[in-house]
Amino acid sequence: MLKNKITQSLLLGAGLAFAATALTATAAEVPAGVKLAKIQELVRGNGTEVASLDPQKVEGVPESHVLRDLLEGLVNQDANGITIPGVAERWETKDNKVFTFYLRKDAKWSNGDAVTADDFVYSFQRAVDPMTASPYSWYLDMTTMVNASDIIAGNKDKSTLGVKAIDAYTFEVTLENAVPYFVKMMAHTTMKPVHKATVEKFGDKWTKPENFVGNGAFIVNKWVVNERLVLVRNEKYWDNANTVLNKVTYLPIENQVSEMNRFLSGEIDITNELPNEHFRRLKKKHAESVAIKGNLCTYYYNFNTHKPPFDDVRVRKAISYSIDRNIIANAILGQGQKPAYFLTPEIVADFSPEMPAYGKLTQKERNAKAKELLADAGYNKSNPLEFSLLYNTSENHKKIAVAIASMWKKNLGVSVTLENQEWKTYLESKKQGDFEASRAGWCGDYNEASTFTSLMEGSNTSGGIHYKSAAYDKLTKDAVKATSEAKRQALYYAQEALLAKDMPIAPIYQYVTARLVNPHVGGYAVNNAQDQLYSKDMYIIAE
Repeated sequence: MLKNKITQSLLLGAGLAFAATALTATAAEVPAGVKLAKIQELVRGNGTEVASLDPQKVEGVPESHVLRDLLEGLVNQDANGITIPGVAERWETKDNKVFTFYLRKDAKWSNGDAVTADDFVYSFQRAVDPMTASPYSWYLDMTTMVNASDIIAGNKDKSTLGVKAIDAYTFEVTLENAVPYFVKMMAHTTMKPVHKATVEKFGDKWTKPENFVGNGAFIVNKWVVNERLVLVRNEKYWDNANTVLNKVTYLPIENQVSEMNRFLSGEIDITNELPNEHFRRLKKKHAESVAIKGNLCTYYYNFNTHKPPFDDVRVRKAISYSIDRNIIANAILGQGQKPAYFLTPEIVADFSPEMPAYGKLTQKERNAKAKELLADAGYNKSNPLEFSLLYNTSENHKKIAVAIASMWKKNLGVSVTLENQEWKTYLESKKQGDFEASRAGWCGDYNEASTFTSLMEGSNTSGGIHYKSAAYDKLTKDAVKATSEAKRQALYYAQEALLAKDMPIAPIYQYVTARLVNPHVGGYAVNNAQDQLYSKDMYIIAE
């Protein structure tokens, strides 16, 4: 499915004018000789119940999985993670500041309306409108889209955003600064369009199955909360002729063992995860179904730096240092995960920072340093440190939390109360700062270091981050304005060094995606590092 990797990466990276005429959009590409099953239905485990189906109001991975099927943005990704046309057939820029997207004229909404440039103007303005309260409004600010920052702050009207419909099928975006990776950013969930008339007619209820209007390969058929979300083919989708699956069902299963059992019984075709404690057995007995790939994600613990005890950097460092990341990555997980000492995973393109000083120590040395820091902060046997650790409901998260809490108890005499919450409540608790320490994970929105470093910017509270550092924010702004790749990378490394110094988070491990995939599923994107799976690219092989 790789169409023109060299041309695209060189032109975008060099900041030259680029038109995507050499690229073609992909759909299910069934190899010659492969016999398709009569019933083309896919069942996917999705980890948890989605918080919403509104692209401008979601922030989690479970929601993005579904919305890639329901809505199509300007661009998509292929099986290898390469940016390819979506609604935009091609695009061009002369300076990496003004981008012109030429939309395909056969793109339709599921009600038959044409998808036009005005739809993208409306949707992008909606994303920055304070009235929308999008948890990802900061993402548009990171693109440096003209006036995005002022609109988000409530200082300018959303109509002043740097977007324009030149005509029905020509969409123009203007940035404050040159951003060579801007087109890659357009594959993100928040940048998907919504149907204006439907949103305005039904308000928050527009995502109900009976109201939903989308422009993706599938539409919502049935939604039973906490049970299943059923999608069926969108006959009005511009590439419907090349879509093979007729139905896709998402199951919100938080318990990985239950999900595994339902897979082994034949009920599920693709799981969201697999249970850590069963990995070796599954690898041995069901090797044909175990799928492992690198992923642009980091697992970490987030400290609320505005509340005791984590308003003290000594406490944050002590707690971070005493986590034995090798045990977590290699013993508890053992699927290829890497111990993490950075927020940005090393799988990110062109990212090779220097290991921070604490990462060069042995675990014994880190534990000794942690004891010193905690004692210096006033905690000892007569005044032991106590705090709560929040995590969203998941057996895998629980096992890791229990193991790390044991490390803290053994190494530092710290007592930790483990608190789990279901996904929506967990997200809200973190957003409101109603926690002391919490489990978290961040997956890249595009393959460039800024998708991680921007998470820690002061105005960004996505994922429950409450880190405020003027020095860090300046590095973020300088990186956006950097005119050379070398200078930009140096600023990213400086940000990682500052995170190691301030320790607002404790990186724990760099993810791999490990799940069960039935061999009869064709078109599974094994080489997509961002795990952007499109059901329109998949099909069921006859057994």
